[in-house]
Amino acid sequence: MKRIAFIAAALLSVFSGWNMSAQTSKYGHGEDSLNCLKYLSFYTERFKKDEKDPMALSNWRHAYKWCPPTASENIFVNGTKMMTNLYRTTKDKEYRAAIADTILMLQDQRLAAYPKKKTTILNNKGQYIINYYSSDVNYMYENLLGITDELGNATKSNILSALIQSSVALYREEKLSADDIIALYEKVSGILDAANPRNEKEAASIAEDKEKIESMFAASKVASCENLIAIFGPRFEADPENLALASKIISLMNTADDCASNDLYLKAVTTKYKLDPSHGSAFGLYRLNAARGNVADAGKYLQEAIDSEESDDATDAQYWYEMATFCYKNGMRAKAYEAAKKAVDLDFGYAGKAYMIMGNLWSSAPCEDVVNKYARYWAAVDCYQKARTADASLAEDATASISSVSRYFPEAAEAFMYDLTKGQSYTVSCGGMTATTTVRVQ
Repeated sequence: MKRIAFIAAALLSVFSGWNMSAQTSKYGHGEDSLNCLKYLSFYTERFKKDEKDPMALSNWRHAYKWCPPTASENIFVNGTKMMTNLYRTTKDKEYRAAIADTILMLQDQRLAAYPKKKTTILNNKGQYIINYYSSDVNYMYENLLGITDELGNATKSNILSALIQSSVALYREEKLSADDIIALYEKVSGILDAANPRNEKEAASIAEDKEKIESMFAASKVASCENLIAIFGPRFEADPENLALASKIISLMNTADDCASNDLYLKAVTTKYKLDPSHGSAFGLYRLNAARGNVADAGKYLQEAIDSEESDDATDAQYWYEMATFCYKNGMRAKAYEAAKKAVDLDFGYAGKAYMIMGNLWSSAPCEDVVNKYARYWAAVDCYQKARTADASLAEDATASISSVSRYFPEAAEAFMYDLTKGQSYTVSCGGMTATTTVRVQ
């Protein structure tokens, strides 16, 4: 390390040549200012022609020595470019380490001299840390965390991604706790959610880094149900009306495997819906309660999702089909039938599946009247045929269902006894359902 420090000092020649408080003009004073102007001109001319010119670097070192930091911000900008080129062409590990130290030193000095450029400088510094210190996770974590704390929402997404990567590595080495990682993930997610990309390219980059961060966080297994319940359970119990806390719990538990059936998740979703209602959160509560066998609550939340004025027709079609399925499974036949008809009216790809439910409802309808016992199968076939027409993927199942119920059609002679003939129109009504169908016989 002593050698690295010595080399870094040699690269910059003289740090003590800068005495910020002693300067009396932009370029210094007396002979210093003359040297400053001379070497600024020398290095700039060569740098413009070839950034890799060794004489440009040599003259830059002199300019760096004689010029005060106010002389030109390009001393730092161009110096960084030349040091980066030098790093790429150098094979010696110690010399490379010294150059990397020098590049970071230049960022710190530029920041001290030009604090208004803080966002650009610190984001650049973060990228250099990623480029040159990726093997030192402690250094990466501490420095990238410092940059993130300083810049907040202005931190570049790739720096946040590298910060999470280094933190997860330290967690695996047991140098950071699950609490530390979860808190950092919350912080980083908040910054990314507040991001305001300037163009499509930046938006795509942010989206890519966000996906990386979520993948790393999930792969770390930090957000296990056990950890999340242990960490957030007491917090939620102490402040159950905290919308932000409830949202965090939901978001984190959504990243964990099989973590949507516990009481904390249900309570958090309920709080979110109560304080910030939406058709989406109502539908989520429906599913949670349905999975837990809370039929009354599930039905209530699903109806609230349907009744919301915010949902569009495509979403309503999904909700009505879900209502038809839910009611059918729970013995609410009439309601299931009406919901299926609503799904058919809206369609958006749900008509075929809704007709299948209607066919199943008719084929098992509790009809008392003898004719209606036959007629329910006629109505069922109507529905299965419509399902087959509406959705080709259901053709096999629909055809099998038609074949199954057709066995229960009456003989022609028996139908005649009830004053019914093949092809005649007939209105069947039972089990809270009504339909007009066609008489069919064996």
